Amino acid sequence: MGDRKYGQFGYQDKDKQDKGKERERERAPAAPRPRQEQFGPRTPRMVGSVTRARCANCGNVLLPGFDPNGKCPRCESDLHCCKQCVHFDTAARFECTQPIPERIPRKDLMNECTFFQFRTTVEKDTSPSGAAHAAPTASAPVAAPRDARRAFDDLFKK
Repeated sequence: MGDRKYGQFGYQDKDKQDKGKERERERAPAAPRPRQEQFGPRTPRMVGSVTRARCANCGNVLLPGFDPNGKCPRCESDLHCCKQCVHFDTAARFECTQPIPERIPRKDLMNECTFFQFRTTVEKDTSPSGAAHAAPTASAPVAAPRDARRAFDDLFKK
């Protein structure tokens, strides 16, 4: 200890350096991994996006090919109404961004507006890959909690 400038442990500690070298010798050399050719930056795994039409009243996802002049399959509200339109804006005059001649009083009822365009949104696709366009409807019942429990138990059966 007298040959060191400082007395605390760790400063130029030759014993620790020797032990570290011994540990490196004891380790077996790692097997070489196969080299992967990679050109450019790695592609991130991002959630995809999907364009969806939803009912403005209940939020139900409308299936592709729905009738915009019909009614919502879940809540039976009219789809050809101001609330469903792209041009509907509560801050604009007559609550429409288009030059309509008079105000339409009920925004959730069917009307014959010539400027009507159904509103669609771009959303993140968070659905499982098997059920990309499936939506719970009267013909496709929602699974009961016991079915989910049974599926979970089936994962760990021998």
